[in-house]
Amino acid sequence: MSISLQKGQKVSLTKDNAGLSKVIVGLGWDEVQQKKGLFSLKSQPIDCDASAIMLKNGKYVAKSDIVYFGHLSHSSGSVKHMGDNLTGAGDGDDEQIIIDISKIPAEYDKIVVVVNIYQAVARKQHFGLIRNAFIRIVDQRTNSEMCRFNLTDDYSGMTSMIFGELYRYNDEWKFNPMGQGTTDPGLGELAKRFA
Repeated sequence: MSISLQKGQKVSLTKDNAGLSKVIVGLGWDEVQQKKGLFSLKSQPIDCDASAIMLKNGKYVAKSDIVYFGHLSHSSGSVKHMGDNLTGAGDGDDEQIIIDISKIPAEYDKIVVVVNIYQAVARKQHFGLIRNAFIRIVDQRTNSEMCRFNLTDDYSGMTSMIFGELYRYNDEWKFNPMGQGTTDPGLGELAKRFA
């Protein structure tokens, strides 16, 4: 049974799930339909990009620890991005990241899941133009949703989003839904927040 989470409501992924090794982090969003004026130009679709930033002792230390559409797999094989969705069209997850918690090297204690809008500044796009955004954790063994966090705040002006984090605490893996918007123009700037 899936748990519907509120911002900051941490949940254990492994405590009551013996043998859990792989989880799917599913992220989804829809573009707000904008009214077209007589002289309005057709705007480009909003291209949201999900990424996972792996942290050592709570810190981002190397570019190779970012898994995203341009670097689909971490060298440890523990985190894999399943590919880029350029428009967010359709139902269900728009992008997925597979995390094999049994393979995460011991020096990594946190994986932050973020989404940024591709070329947000140049395209004059922001998360206020996005609706129905969510992050969910799925047990890959059974394909059953463990928990879901729906982002409901107004994120107008925000170009990047920290959706949530998976972290190791006392030999247990937990998930913390965050929903924190930022004005970082790209993934590089967003990653530096954790350096």
